[in-house]
Amino acid sequence: MAETPAFSALPDSFTLLQVTPELDGGGVEAVTLDVAAAVAAAGRRSLVASRGGALEGRLAAAGAQLFRAPVQSKNPLTLALNAIRLERLIRRERVSLVHVRSRAPAFSALAAARRTRVPLVATYHGIYRADGALKRWYNAVMTRGDLVIANSAFTQAHVLAEHAVDPGKVAVIPEGVDTDVFDPARVSAARVAAIRQAWGLRDPEPRAVILLAGRLTRLKGQRLLVEAAGRLGRSEEMMLVLAGGGGSPEYRDEILAAAAVTGLGDNLRLVGPVEDMPAAYLAADLVVAPSTQPESFGRTVAEAGAMGRPVLAAAHGGPAEIVVPGQTGWLARPGDGDAWTAALAEALATSPERRAAMAAAARRRVKQLYSLRAMCEATGDVYRRLLEARE
Repeated sequence: MAETPAFSALPDSFTLLQVTPELDGGGVEAVTLDVAAAVAAAGRRSLVASRGGALEGRLAAAGAQLFRAPVQSKNPLTLALNAIRLERLIRRERVSLVHVRSRAPAFSALAAARRTRVPLVATYHGIYRADGALKRWYNAVMTRGDLVIANSAFTQAHVLAEHAVDPGKVAVIPEGVDTDVFDPARVSAARVAAIRQAWGLRDPEPRAVILLAGRLTRLKGQRLLVEAAGRLGRSEEMMLVLAGGGGSPEYRDEILAAAAVTGLGDNLRLVGPVEDMPAAYLAADLVVAPSTQPESFGRTVAEAGAMGRPVLAAAHGGPAEIVVPGQTGWLARPGDGDAWTAALAEALATSPERRAAMAAAARRRVKQLYSLRAMCEATGDVYRRLLEARE
């Protein structure tokens, strides 16, 4: 990625160590790689301690260095050994700051940072629930460093409600979307056509294509969407595309059964994971995010906005911060099938002119508040402030 001024303002000798459990696909891993690449692009050293995974090649290509360790483990003995490993790494590589992104490795990273007297930042990437004092103590490890980064105002409110932490110690930095990759101008018509062909759509497709991108779980609301769309009674006018892996056979059967009952059987596609998501968003007319439980951020909502696609999202969690109702998309009451039916009807009835204006507003908003550059600038400023405070 392009050089980030906030990272360039750090001392020439600055060395960042991020600690993340694994390097397979996922939001935490994506942010880890984004920050690692930005720090390296600024000419500073970028290290990652992790068990590793499928994204190791991308990490190396970004100019960062992997130090393999079993930091994903929750075993108490392994945690103690990891603290020793990280302490040695910090001393040997002259690490300036540690950034940890998950609870289990946070215990080891916190111990190592305290022994070496380097600042530690922890990012709260999810909503960690606690059903008792022990679990709340376990979750609170993310607040025991020098500063907590919350990936949305919703996450920040959760941290403050759950833990006795100074509000000034919690910074809101939304996860960033690469608006150069997620840019409608950079996606060819051939890529979009390839996606539509893979989904079995017509060319041209007369039906409104409604895309839900997310793992096949009840929390993502696939069944809710199918039932809400079926109540519109206009199945021949729409095509629902559910893109995402996972999911139990029982839940898949529930979705297909609901589609059959509502008459959507021939207008539903379960297409599995999609590699070319920028083209997938452009292949859709409407992107939806009907999660039944609040999400801490809502990456697909931001990605779709970057691609100039208005989004209909559940009115809770991080997505409710990204979408501005009536300006960049629509919000519907979470878990309320009737509310989702009404919201779908409103979205599908929106004129092409109004939809184009909303699309432009959505991309402007994402570039300003939820871009990779905005995230890296805010993160670099946090690093700089902590280093100055230590000095």
